[in-house]
Amino acid sequence: MRSDQIKKGAVRAPNRCLLYSTGISPKDLNKPFIGIASSFTDLVPGHIAMRDLERYIERGIAAGGGVPFIFGAPAVCDGIAMGHSGMHYSLGSREIIADLIETIANAHMLDGLVLLSNCDKITPGMLMAAARLNIPSIVVTAGAMMTGMYDKKRRSMVRDTFEAVGQFQAGKITAAQLEELEMSACPGAGACQGMYTANTMACLTETMGMSLRGCATALAVSAKKKRIAYESGIKIVELVKENVKPRDILTLNAFKNAITADMALGGSTNTVLHLPAIANEAEIKLPLELFDEISKKTPQVCCLEPAGDYYMEDLDNAGGVPAVLSALYERLTSSETVTGIDIKDIAKSSRVLDEDVIRTKTPYKLEGGIAILRGNIAPDGCVVKQAAVSEKMKIFSGKARVFDCEDTAMKAILDNKIVSGDVVVIRYEGPAGGPGMREMLSPTSALHGMGLSDSVALLTDGRFSGGTRGPCIGHISPEAAAGGAIAAINEGDIINIDIPKRTLNVELTDEEIKERIAKVIKPEPKVKTGYMARYAKLVQSADTGAILK
Repeated sequence: MRSDQIKKGAVRAPNRCLLYSTGISPKDLNKPFIGIASSFTDLVPGHIAMRDLERYIERGIAAGGGVPFIFGAPAVCDGIAMGHSGMHYSLGSREIIADLIETIANAHMLDGLVLLSNCDKITPGMLMAAARLNIPSIVVTAGAMMTGMYDKKRRSMVRDTFEAVGQFQAGKITAAQLEELEMSACPGAGACQGMYTANTMACLTETMGMSLRGCATALAVSAKKKRIAYESGIKIVELVKENVKPRDILTLNAFKNAITADMALGGSTNTVLHLPAIANEAEIKLPLELFDEISKKTPQVCCLEPAGDYYMEDLDNAGGVPAVLSALYERLTSSETVTGIDIKDIAKSSRVLDEDVIRTKTPYKLEGGIAILRGNIAPDGCVVKQAAVSEKMKIFSGKARVFDCEDTAMKAILDNKIVSGDVVVIRYEGPAGGPGMREMLSPTSALHGMGLSDSVALLTDGRFSGGTRGPCIGHISPEAAAGGAIAAINEGDIINIDIPKRTLNVELTDEEIKERIAKVIKPEPKVKTGYMARYAKLVQSADTGAILK
């Protein structure tokens, strides 16, 4: 065992002395040492129930014949960090999580890991660590939140609070209604209720084979989730004994299956950042073209919030990820899972329990939920969640309204300075220019709440929440801070969007773009000290997954 390096032989007497001081017994030295990387925190709704799950994972590890050791990993709530300077830290926390888990696992020579995760950057960060370390690992995602209830209607955080800001600004709801919504939309523990980034990543983690069957959709407060946590503890000891490693599971086939499921689910555009970053740690390349290639031939069989009216609780009741995979059986490729069962066999043995939630005969859309666009604004590509764009807005031309940060754009939206026919351009919010590629849920939700999502487009070198809907195009590469063409756009320029043809262009010649870029004076860095200043110097373009080099 790896852990023998810290517990066997006379020379390790001091190490054993310290281990004994933690309360373990001499008999434990013959068992695998299993780390539980827990992202428990009182700050994040998706993580507040993890103390219970830690207990069940510990029980499972002990029952399986291992010794559990809990250690902490940070967690950022994107919803709480949204709309202010705190959002600079969200994407960058992914790398901190990966580095932290690598550090603890290698410093203490752990034999295996249970990665207890849930929200947006934590799950990809933990998967990056698993692929990098390549020691037996299993992921337990802590589960989705139940929907709230207000005025006889199910409610969720994104649609019913972020969009309510725009509704209040437009005079559509009162201050009292806004307060009632914010008190009722999130009734307890769990990740936000729709197919936003956290739940998308949970579904893709299960699809890739890194968590147990049913884990992605089991609700945070359910006994089912506790059982999965317990069984994951037992399973990790088996994986250690059988020497099954993450790179045995995280193969190119697994990533292709994940992209296929992503397109069928209508998942978050953030997966186009996270899957390449995880693959990079597994020494696999995932070009943007692969996402678009798979999207064009994968039907969208689910339509959860924000694009539709179903929630994770509905997907779980409909059979969860295995049921979705059963609808995609012919499109999947064989891939190993932590269960020891091939993902195609899991799909074949599963069935859809609700045809309204998972459509096997008449899909919601003939193409997948995400499209990759290119053009003179984004020669290296950009991303749009086409599943959440109305048909009338898939081809759109408008006048550029240009802002060099999210804050000034948000002010203009709330001051009613954005009108039908505008294309809001938010730049210098990319991986390096942001820094940290802030999510733009506040402006996109405000536009929708004000009734402008079918007449105004938004594009940015930043990114969007999984809860964004409307013609919102992100990840524009190269970013403005790297001298990308988005830096050359001026107020009033005509921008043409054609999602079916996968194009995004400004009505300028290549020569005009070059001349303008040559004259651009870049803004001062927004963050000049600390982690994010270092991050800005190391982070790569969004089309790479915003990896660090």
